[in-house]
Amino acid sequence: MGRALQTFLSDLRAPLERDPAARGVLDVVLSYPGFHAITAHRGIHAIYKAGVPILPRFFAHLVRFATGIEIHPGAVIGDGFFIDHGMGVVIGATTIVGKNVTLYQGVTLGGTSLHEGKRHPTLCDNVVVGIGAAVLGDILVGENAKIGAGSVVVRDVPDGATVVGIPGRVVQVNGKRVEAQPKPEEHETRQQVEMPDPTATLIARLEARIRVLEERLALARASNGVPTIATGEDSLDAAAL
Repeated sequence: MGRALQTFLSDLRAPLERDPAARGVLDVVLSYPGFHAITAHRGIHAIYKAGVPILPRFFAHLVRFATGIEIHPGAVIGDGFFIDHGMGVVIGATTIVGKNVTLYQGVTLGGTSLHEGKRHPTLCDNVVVGIGAAVLGDILVGENAKIGAGSVVVRDVPDGATVVGIPGRVVQVNGKRVEAQPKPEEHETRQQVEMPDPTATLIARLEARIRVLEERLALARASNGVPTIATGEDSLDAAAL
């Protein structure tokens, strides 16, 4: 009972500490759907762990109807969990969330595989996931990481990293800019579905097309006797200088 009370108080303090709009304990208790959802989930998860059939999913469905937040009864969530606003948040069955994690509205902690094992993400302590972001698959998001709004994360995120984009790319680690995306570690036992990167594919095609056009332009200038000056990878018309 003491542990449950400690968790309840930690969840209650979270919006007071992380939301400037919070106007006190009574405000959180009466009007914060994220607090309502996580408080209900604590009890539902206990019923789920006890092996009670049907009821945990039914209760979770009622909470979803009341708050707009869907948390599967099997999700394991640490103390100090805060969902700001919360409408549209979805948390999958095998998700594991550490302490003092913050999610904003529209976040999905989902899966990309149909196997019955671990297929949802693990978020370590102090992670922040921005509006509309999706963290997909059995991946690990390290401590103090930040996921930018609208990002789609399908690979592990190191501690202290900031991730943005579709699919998500690490742009900072502990406040220092990252020029190149670190090579992801191989998933030895995970059945993770690789997600395509349409932006990178499009850029590669454009770069290839530009090289072809530059070669054709250089040939046309040479055939017409127009001198060019090479500057790095570009060729400039001497007359234009």
